[in-house]
Amino acid sequence: MAIVGNDGGGAGGTGGAPQKLQEEGSDGRHASAADFVEPSSCPEPTLSEASDNPPSLQRSNSHSLLSFSSSDSAAFGAFNDPATADVILRLYMVQPSQLDSESISAEDSRDKSEIQVYLHSGVIRLSKYFAAVLSDRWQGNSGEMDGENSRKIYRLNLGIEAGSGSIERHLTVLELLYTSDFTSVINSVPAALYILPVALQLLFEDCVRACVRFLEAVPWSEEEEKRILSLAPFLGNQESRELLARVSPARNDSSEEMLHGLIVSATHNHQNTAFAKAFVAKLLREFSSRESARRVLDRAFHTSLKIVKESLEDYSSPDVRGNQNEMEAIQRLHLHTAMTNGRHLLWLVERMIELRVADTAVTEWSDQALFTANLHRAFQEEAWRNIVPGLPTVVLRCTSKLANAVAAGTILAPREVRTKLVKDWLPVVSICKENASPMLPGQKESYLELEETFLKIISTLPMSDAQELLQQCISFTTRNLEDCPHLVAAFNTWFRRAALPPQPENP
Repeated sequence: MAIVGNDGGGAGGTGGAPQKLQEEGSDGRHASAADFVEPSSCPEPTLSEASDNPPSLQRSNSHSLLSFSSSDSAAFGAFNDPATADVILRLYMVQPSQLDSESISAEDSRDKSEIQVYLHSGVIRLSKYFAAVLSDRWQGNSGEMDGENSRKIYRLNLGIEAGSGSIERHLTVLELLYTSDFTSVINSVPAALYILPVALQLLFEDCVRACVRFLEAVPWSEEEEKRILSLAPFLGNQESRELLARVSPARNDSSEEMLHGLIVSATHNHQNTAFAKAFVAKLLREFSSRESARRVLDRAFHTSLKIVKESLEDYSSPDVRGNQNEMEAIQRLHLHTAMTNGRHLLWLVERMIELRVADTAVTEWSDQALFTANLHRAFQEEAWRNIVPGLPTVVLRCTSKLANAVAAGTILAPREVRTKLVKDWLPVVSICKENASPMLPGQKESYLELEETFLKIISTLPMSDAQELLQQCISFTTRNLEDCPHLVAAFNTWFRRAALPPQPENP
């Protein structure tokens, strides 16, 4: 391969623009590093090396191999300057096997098959790869003397496998060996991903760090993130840690903690509660793990229910001393707390039923003898009417939604749970209906719906349990018997079953 001169070459020439050189007599073409950067078309990188390359070297987190930095490279000469170069590097594409030929990218297929580039050993030793290639261990006395300039010339070959990066990509990285200003080239995620695989292959630590520093500081698209993750195993521990911290959760349950935090924020801390709740509801519907959503909702349900129960208990059995005004103010606070968290509880119940994960909520709601007793006591008084008139509605809506899910078979509750659900909450339904203000049509329908649901659940219980609970349902009657056909039907069903002859037991 003949050495072809560079028009206007030398340190004071064209600013170190790389020149692609072919066999003697072929046409050359001047191009800058900016011409070589075509990030949008760069293929998924691999870091395999050709057989001409020296044995593989291990990357480290140490700084450049030499004591000088790339900013001092001007003392050796400009990039691709044949007048001062002491290294002639032949870059060539390795012919792929027939098996791999279909995977060659459009970029690789239009790349020149080989070029020569003129370099300086004092500069390219910034790459540990070239430092090893130029070491006495590998070169010995293999260099040839240039009689005209009295310097030893090293001829190196670097094969580029199809798929591991184009020749132009390698030229871009080689030119970066001659500058400490990486920002002019590494100015976007595609550009950094274009350069990084070759910088890793050549063990050009300064360039690798510049790419990682840029990637760590800017946003990524989903496709860019996949490519960065594919390169992370080739990086040093510190470098990969910087990048992987963005996609690696600190805890195994980070997703659940995030969901729980969003629920708490939407229900307690956000001013636009309705919009925040709608947003979190969408996230819950689209969350990939239903079991995780179940655990998060169960946790939030238990917390809100605990607050409502404690507020009602403190209201019903105040443990304070003081004048009447102070006691009334404290009781008013307890009722407001119960009302606020009751609304949150209703929203959680709706989400749990929507996602079909309300099994635990039904079980817990059915085992609330003390809570329902406190509600029964509170609703017998008049204070709640002026302070939280909507509290009975909120509590009964929670009950109604859970009971409807049980009656419809959406939640397959055990017989004991079904029994206790009706037994504990029937007195609350009755006292609310007795002490409620004149009901609006919508409220009346809500009571009738819950009564009918309870009667459906009672119909699923053994005859003895149904007999006990139906006797308590007499409170469902009104002056107008036409308002309670559901109650008439439930009793008729029980009496019809009671009139059946005893069923023989299986042996």
